[in-house]
Amino acid sequence: MIVERIWTGNAYRNYNYLIACPESGEALAIDPLDHQKCLAAAREKGWQITQILNTHEHHDHTGGNAAVVAATGAKVIAHHRAGSRIAGVDRGVRAGDVIKVGRTVELECMDTPGHTMCHICLRSHTETPALFSGDTLFNAGAGNCHNGGNPEDLYTTFVEQLAKLPPETRVYPGHDYIENNLRFTLAREPDNAAAGALLPEVTGQDPAKAQVTTLQEEQQINTFLRLSSPSVIEALREVFPDLPEKPDPKTVFIKLRELRNQW
Repeated sequence: MIVERIWTGNAYRNYNYLIACPESGEALAIDPLDHQKCLAAAREKGWQITQILNTHEHHDHTGGNAAVVAATGAKVIAHHRAGSRIAGVDRGVRAGDVIKVGRTVELECMDTPGHTMCHICLRSHTETPALFSGDTLFNAGAGNCHNGGNPEDLYTTFVEQLAKLPPETRVYPGHDYIENNLRFTLAREPDNAAAGALLPEVTGQDPAKAQVTTLQEEQQINTFLRLSSPSVIEALREVFPDLPEKPDPKTVFIKLRELRNQW
């Protein structure tokens, strides 16, 4: 499996992805908003985009579909309940469904509600596992729930699905927000040494060359995966004085998401 990460350089700081089979040259485009860069990358590599996967229905993830389909004839894949929100869906997928790319690539669909209620993440089962997380899990952060989402469902997705993936899983999100997310982590957990060490490295970096994190690293730097940290809970209590002495993880997650909304 070959992963080509495409930095759009737009105001939304989107990443697009091409996932290619090294034997056949067929490729899957994930959220190809910048259709020109995606098509150019495929031409340069000698790949043929045969499928598009939209992680969810927001325009900054679906806006390039029509142009890619027009240029390649690719089939559009999305959550099985997203057909009314995404034009031209050819295949609706559910949890556990497999997307095959060429002869060698298989990606498993995960039904991951929270950012929206029709959100798909893709995971590979390769020697180096990967997660294409859309707007659910960001580097050092979590998706918002402003436009059709629900923070309680996002919490369930985090603890029951994402946190249980292999620690070596490489995380490929839909946007580059890592610098601001690390600043939020440190505001909520000032003694987080891993986040403190990483922040200077990513400050002002070129997102096109950014390092790919693993889930193990996310569990060190991502406050939404650190719900039992005494420092996180102590800092939360300063903002929410009525927080229970031993708050449950769900309460911590939802309070963190509430604070991140204003960050």
